[in-house]
Amino acid sequence: MPVLEVFCSLIGWLCLYLLFGSAFPLRGPEWNCRLVTLTHGLAIVMTTAYVVFIDGPWPFTHAGTANTPLQTLSLSVCLGYFFFDLGWCVWFRSEGPLMMAHHGASILGILLALLMGVSGCETCAVIFGSELTNPLLQSRWFLRQLSMYDGLLGDAVDLLFILLFATVRVGVGTAMFYCELTSPRTPLVMKLGGVVMYVLAWVFMVDIARFGYKKSKAKYKRWMEKLPVFGINSHKVSVVVKWNTFHITS
Repeated sequence: MPVLEVFCSLIGWLCLYLLFGSAFPLRGPEWNCRLVTLTHGLAIVMTTAYVVFIDGPWPFTHAGTANTPLQTLSLSVCLGYFFFDLGWCVWFRSEGPLMMAHHGASILGILLALLMGVSGCETCAVIFGSELTNPLLQSRWFLRQLSMYDGLLGDAVDLLFILLFATVRVGVGTAMFYCELTSPRTPLVMKLGGVVMYVLAWVFMVDIARFGYKKSKAKYKRWMEKLPVFGINSHKVSVVVKWNTFHITS
């Protein structure tokens, strides 16, 4: 296991956190930590994208194969970040049991891939799918802090986040999960880790679906309340919408 690379990664993310703290002295620790998270998300998505789509091998057909040097480096950098983020969350007690379980499962999965020297390609693919939506999640938080969330930009970020999570992390993730389970080369312990990550992805998907439903319902309610201001009868609009829905379904 490349202990030195993981240690250097941990120190690097910690130094970046301290650098952001010096650059933004009026902001709180969470602001600086999320800047580190955003930086890691962008960097690891680009790195794992190169690993998965260009350097190879293809994870859907080569799950369980020996790790390449670039896969090992990517996993080491990511593991160092997760150690940093887990330590920050424990110190500030900022996350609930679900997110802590996700962090723990991610650390364990990357550790196993590095210790055994196999399954680096599918682990990098999982990291790519998991971190692809992370920059959007952090952007949403920063928009809220800057009072820019309630508007078209915030809606666009939320919509893109939901679509990417559903299509990549759940949709493509299901295919990746199936390939990992059916691969004769993948160790059993990695398959069990894949089960845990897949279940967590669906738990997050249910929460995201609830959030999307509540936000859409609230926006529809506000839209109906604004109609009388423009001289439109909201009751008639509601009847027309219900009639069209009935006509389409029937």
